[in-house]
Amino acid sequence: MKLETTYTSDNYPIIIEHGAVNSIVDKTKFYKHVIFVIDETVANYWQQKLEPIINQVDGYQLVVPPGEQIKTLEFYTQTIEHLLSLQLTRSTCLVAVGGGATGDFTGFLAATLLRGVDFIQVPTTILAHDSSVGGKVGINSQYGKNLIGAFYRPTAVYYDLDFLNSLSYEQVLSGYAEVYKHALLNGEAETQAIEQHFDNQQRLASLRGLDHYLFKGIETKLAIIVQDETEQNQRKYLNLGHTFGHAIEYHYKLPHGHAVAIGIVYQFIVANLMLDKDYDIHHYIDYLDGLGYPLKNIPTYDFNTILSLMMKDKKNDYYGVQMVLLKAFGEPGVYHVPNHILQQAFEQFAHDLTR
Repeated sequence: MKLETTYTSDNYPIIIEHGAVNSIVDKTKFYKHVIFVIDETVANYWQQKLEPIINQVDGYQLVVPPGEQIKTLEFYTQTIEHLLSLQLTRSTCLVAVGGGATGDFTGFLAATLLRGVDFIQVPTTILAHDSSVGGKVGINSQYGKNLIGAFYRPTAVYYDLDFLNSLSYEQVLSGYAEVYKHALLNGEAETQAIEQHFDNQQRLASLRGLDHYLFKGIETKLAIIVQDETEQNQRKYLNLGHTFGHAIEYHYKLPHGHAVAIGIVYQFIVANLMLDKDYDIHHYIDYLDGLGYPLKNIPTYDFNTILSLMMKDKKNDYYGVQMVLLKAFGEPGVYHVPNHILQQAFEQFAHDLTR
């Protein structure tokens, strides 16, 4: 399966298939330097798959620790100084092989190395089907997640479905939250279809039929980002569940998708309170809890800590916290939410979880 961006220039392909990573050989043959930035877990598990490709392009392998721990100024400084010691030129391509954190970090390296070199995304998780497309790159700050970064397009995205076979259920679960988010943005029929298809942990763990929903998710994201690449308007819709989600992810060290799933339920509660909706909150709690998301921890969270982080969200403006809310299935909007509504929603969420 192949998709492609439709900007006025500098478009890039998104290949979604088994064996897609092999396309790197042809894509990188005209670069002087090809640097593979590989998640340590991926490097260890998939060495036999990656090594022949790296050798064919005479590439340099840089193995980095897994997860968000690499997205710091300290590790960025250490890494970019190391790359500069290799006497690279602008005829360099960085290849990010790993999950969303690896892609974010490598993309930020590419955007800032020698004032910009090319990079390729090779996502190896379900979660990264979202983050690898759209050109958002960056690292974290002591004040919050992804507050240091840039908009910087990859030259290609090779989504090799083979990599998904090595994922733990926790990783599958984290990635599924973003797939589910895209279904919500597409409308009620899409939401019902995905809920029925992945209606229990066993079905989700099997990954059967997931490629269809991954393709739909990327297609949904592309339709938005080509209209609003730098998040001035519509692209904010992709942050459904992320305002509350990023806050609890950052403070309580949750996997990204687990936090987004919780944030999706929270936004339904806020929508009921602010927009006079009647979403069945218990349905979403039961569905996501049944798949294994850690919703039951909410009653022990500290609201004031979460609020302080939500107030630092990138979507906010002079008037305060902005959240993406579903005014109807498939009809997101961005709203200013008063603090008393945020607190009321949190208290209701905690109450509903202990019913």
